[in-house]
Amino acid sequence: EKARQAERAGADTLMELSTGGDLTEIRRRVIEATSLSVGSVPLYQAFIEAARKYGAVVNMEEDDLFRITAEQAKAGTNFMAIHTGINYETMKRLQNQGRHGGLVSRGGAFMTAWMLHNEKENPLYAEFDYLLEILKEHEVTLSFGNGMRAGAVHDATDRAQIQELLINAELADKAHAEGVQSIIEGPGHIPIDEIEANVIIQKRVTNRKPFYMLGPLVTDIAPGYDDRVAAIGAALSSSYGADFICYVTPAEHLALPTPEEVYEGVISARIAAHVGDMVKLKKRDADLEMGHARRDLDWERQFAVAINPERARAIRQERMPADADACTMCGDYCALKIVGRHFNF
Repeated sequence: EKARQAERAGADTLMELSTGGDLTEIRRRVIEATSLSVGSVPLYQAFIEAARKYGAVVNMEEDDLFRITAEQAKAGTNFMAIHTGINYETMKRLQNQGRHGGLVSRGGAFMTAWMLHNEKENPLYAEFDYLLEILKEHEVTLSFGNGMRAGAVHDATDRAQIQELLINAELADKAHAEGVQSIIEGPGHIPIDEIEANVIIQKRVTNRKPFYMLGPLVTDIAPGYDDRVAAIGAALSSSYGADFICYVTPAEHLALPTPEEVYEGVISARIAAHVGDMVKLKKRDADLEMGHARRDLDWERQFAVAINPERARAIRQERMPADADACTMCGDYCALKIVGRHFNF
């Protein structure tokens, strides 16, 4: 149902990130339920299965990780977030610096714990060539996961984040040379004044690879409204050159989202993407059309241009004024109607 709501709201892609139940069956049903490209994080299933089979996530077998990656690729997953940039060097940066908000990436936390417990290098980094073989065979796009992303604005753009970015940038060049498409994931919590710098750094060190921004959330104090917080950051990051943005729901940091919150989160992200495209791509035709429709009091045109026609129409119908041309905000004192009697635009 959440997949259907995301598609109804206008999402371009979906990610299946379940960590409970029959993970293979859930992913199969999501892929069947949508016509959109579907992404996954194979690391999640590998660690969850290890916990169920061996008693703890740190007992994961390396072969199981690659087996699950191959199985998900064969089953029709279109893109995968894979945490290749976490290695001993990245962890050293994190340990030396510390953090105010801890390590919030689930994949990053799983892999860091596994490495420390087993005293071994991240197999996704150590066996990157083998990983590329799997992805290339099944034409899966590699989304370089940001396991060291900040989970608090006070940790934004720190050494661990940048170290992981540098590693992923080098691996992305290798993926490109092998014919595997890739995108680079960016950070999740960034104050507004650091967003442009993050986009510039990412584009520069990755040779302008596509940039996937996880929001970003620009403040940490608005639980219940994080879809709006992320939309602010996403609009700015898109305007500066980010290519792909991740939606956030109002339930972020609080609970699993309901289908309705999924819908609201996608709408917020679409608004942000449009605002960014108004700057980056100069896509302003829809706004021009809306301006004309409002000037002409053409409500049907307004609904047609609106990013969420269903909601716009419902609000108006609930509060329909006596004068069908105007709205209840101004009623008889509609500025457009008053001026329209004396002036032609």
